[in-house]
Amino acid sequence: MKFAFKRSLSPVAYCAIHIKTGTRYEDAGKGGLAHFTEHLLFKGTETRSANTVNSYIEKLGGELNAYTTKEETVIHATVLKEDLRRAVDLLMDIAFRCTFPEKEIEKERGVVLEEINTYKDSPSEQIYDDFEELMFEGTPLSMPVLGKAKYLRKADRNIVEGYYRAMFRQDRMYFTAVADMEEKKVFGMVQKALSVYSTDPSPVLELCGEESGDNIKAEVPPLLPAVPRFQRTAARHNHQAHCIIGARAYAAYDSRRTALSLLVNILGGPVANSMLNLLLRERYGLVYSVDASYGLYSDAGITTIYFGCEKSNLNRCLSLTDKVLASLREEQLSTRTLSWAKKQLLGQMAIASDNGEAQVLAMGKSLMTYGRVISNAETARLIEKVTAEDIRSAAAEVFDPAGLSTLIYT
Repeated sequence: MKFAFKRSLSPVAYCAIHIKTGTRYEDAGKGGLAHFTEHLLFKGTETRSANTVNSYIEKLGGELNAYTTKEETVIHATVLKEDLRRAVDLLMDIAFRCTFPEKEIEKERGVVLEEINTYKDSPSEQIYDDFEELMFEGTPLSMPVLGKAKYLRKADRNIVEGYYRAMFRQDRMYFTAVADMEEKKVFGMVQKALSVYSTDPSPVLELCGEESGDNIKAEVPPLLPAVPRFQRTAARHNHQAHCIIGARAYAAYDSRRTALSLLVNILGGPVANSMLNLLLRERYGLVYSVDASYGLYSDAGITTIYFGCEKSNLNRCLSLTDKVLASLREEQLSTRTLSWAKKQLLGQMAIASDNGEAQVLAMGKSLMTYGRVISNAETARLIEKVTAEDIRSAAAEVFDPAGLSTLIYT
């Protein structure tokens, strides 16, 4: 297990275990097992009942939670710093000693199936899964994190426990912590808990700090093959039309990812002054929301633009979006615009990193992906190095009309 720590000045401590699992490690057609297993992590261990697991941290005034993505499952806790040892013990117990009672599996199966049904009732969310299923067709990344109801109805205790034992191993785990304590002390408490709860006969905790430079210690997988461009329209009988435009993009190990991240933030980031928001919402009042996003995986990337609008406004929204993309492909940003864009992204990063929970989760993702924690200072340097031509080049490549795919719900 790898370990990374950052000191804070807060009375609140944060810790997390990141497990290299998720839909990309599941068999074709069996997506959702990682997410189902995540739900069952809180249903009891060899020494704690389900009620104890769920209430232990809350009784201390803290929070316990988990989530699953296509490449990881994360269990994380927030407590007062004097209770960090208790949180560490609980996370280790959950990570290695779950029992998966039959009655809890049946109960939680119903919860997950209802979650899938609820998700399907939200077209603005469902369209992302459908788009990625088409974009990554033929690969494990095509499967939705929530999975398919047909398969999950058949997932019994043997299947869940088998997956847990195969994937929840210390060589696939990364422990991160943020607290106002000495690193040596936190490392010691994590090391002790690992020796108590790990099912490995020789548990090892490896200290990994922040490093600079471009050295990557993680194994870099081969890139996923590209898929043909697609243009799909599906009748969903919604009040609105929902649209996603997107393409494959740079993977996590591609140095061009920084320029693309900046480009996507300029285009449709979570800010009112993004290009698409200013045009489609503020200038013409055609949409309530529009955004652009960039998803990074170890062997692939995906960039998307999403908007929902009145059906009568769909073609106009598509035309205006095309014009924005064309301008980014053909013209360099002015020096002033680029400077403000960098300042804005750096500010967003700084504010996000001021949140201890966001820090501890980002550290684990970095450690799992790159084999090291990339510091905020290093990320800032990479952003400052991006040129106007880097952004134009990324736009020309990623948003090339010949490679753009579209999915529309009407």
